Amino acid sequence: MKLLLIFGSDETYNLISMYIKPLGFELIRYRHVLKAMDNIDEIDPVGIIISAEDFPRHWKILVQFVRSSRPKEASPIILLRGASFPLEETSKASFLGVSGIVSETLDPIEMDRLQAILSRYISVEEKRKARRFRPEEWTHVEFLFLGPGNRKFITGSIQTISSTGLSFRPDHPALLENISISMTLSECSLLVGDVVLSPVCRVIRTGRNLSFEFVSFKEQEQDILDAYLDQLPLEEYKARRKAAAPV
Repeated sequence: MKLLLIFGSDETYNLISMYIKPLGFELIRYRHVLKAMDNIDEIDPVGIIISAEDFPRHWKILVQFVRSSRPKEASPIILLRGASFPLEETSKASFLGVSGIVSETLDPIEMDRLQAILSRYISVEEKRKARRFRPEEWTHVEFLFLGPGNRKFITGSIQTISSTGLSFRPDHPALLENISISMTLSECSLLVGDVVLSPVCRVIRTGRNLSFEFVSFKEQEQDILDAYLDQLPLEEYKARRKAAAPV
């Protein structure tokens, strides 16, 4: 299944790629709307995601072009909106045939919304490694890494975690001045349950929350992480039953 992505931002592409590619899509990216339009028939995508922030005028041209031959059911189009996206543009997007609009912040809530829109139109292959979990009181996951340059331990809280990566809110953002997109960090520690893992991580997003992609693990460590994530739904069920039990 080919999914066409039209973004100018590498950060946006990297973040979506980490969460969407494991669902079974082949991702094809273009940085220019007109070039993407020239190759629509050849690509024959099952869906299209375009950034209205990067292409505030051209997204309308693309939607009209696609809808002239492809209905919503055949090729859903998802629009990524920026903070300044006008309300009247939302109505226009719906009229032109946009299938859904998602904030370009792509925080966990927006990412869930994006996946929900895709699954509404496309039979998404739900693979284990695509599932993301938000740590709760009953989970035991922690992450820290050695900051490049300053060689200080960067601590914080995990916001979401999956088999392919995690998002992380640092306790002291001032220590992150040397962090940049695509940087690889080899001195990381990830606690899952009672086991400390040592993933090599790539930075795919900076800001208030950092997003990391797991590049590699030591032998057997990926299996340990997968096994821990697999049992989280059962642990959640147990925790909720215990909380609901009469005292």
